[in-house]
Amino acid sequence: MSLLLSEHPWVFVGMALVLGLIVGSFLNVLVWRLPKMLEREWRAQAHEILGLPAEPAGPAYNLMRPNSCCPHCDHPIRPWENIPVLSYLILRGRCAHCREPISPRYPFTELACALICATVAWHFGFGWQAGAVMVLSWGLLAMSLIDADHQLLPDVLVLPLLWLGLILNSADMLATLPSALWGAVIGYMSLWSVFWLFKLVTGKDGMGHGDFKLLALLGAWGGWQILPMTLLMASLFGVFAGLLLMRLRKAQASTPMPFGPYLAIAGWIALLWGGQITDFYLQSVGFR
Repeated sequence: MSLLLSEHPWVFVGMALVLGLIVGSFLNVLVWRLPKMLEREWRAQAHEILGLPAEPAGPAYNLMRPNSCCPHCDHPIRPWENIPVLSYLILRGRCAHCREPISPRYPFTELACALICATVAWHFGFGWQAGAVMVLSWGLLAMSLIDADHQLLPDVLVLPLLWLGLILNSADMLATLPSALWGAVIGYMSLWSVFWLFKLVTGKDGMGHGDFKLLALLGAWGGWQILPMTLLMASLFGVFAGLLLMRLRKAQASTPMPFGPYLAIAGWIALLWGGQITDFYLQSVGFR
């Protein structure tokens, strides 16, 4: 099987595409439920710290239970109604029971995850590198969607991936261990320094602490070398998106915007094509 996948890359790409659809379906559940699970946990901790009576225990709520259901009528989602993308098309984007519309974000997330996995498979070919970067990509996609919804980058996703990047790079999978270690340190400290400088000047918080950890995560995977390009591209993406929102939604310049999705997109691009982008730039300005 490994020989087949190595000699026929399109087979591996096709398998990665299907895997991405399946994982994308799970990420929809993760993105919806994880913030609610964390909120319940924080409320329980707050009651304990403040010495308040514990809230009554409700039914189990985690990534496995309860079973998925329609948010409008609580109709249980049957297996044939939960096939990635295909079920959405068959149901014409509506609940099979109450006919209320289903958010198109669900199939878009599944398609995005599938295309990301296929791109990683094509870029790296069959091997451990592709598998590792797929796992990273799933985490970045989930974190981006949660941050876009709640302006939250959960430690339960960020920190395990940060450590995983350092562990994998102890074997020089994507970067050398010293490069990965300093990537994590510099990634965290760079945004941490910007945060405190902005706060000292304005008295306001310019970004969340999760952004520091996310950039550290990206540095742990790709090494310190990808950080300048990641920050530059993320800033450009953020400025463009901010201007677009101000134009389309009449948002104010002071309206909070999540920075995590732009960091995730920029870091993923820099990890896959950072070297080629740098070489192209140097050639275009005449350095090579």
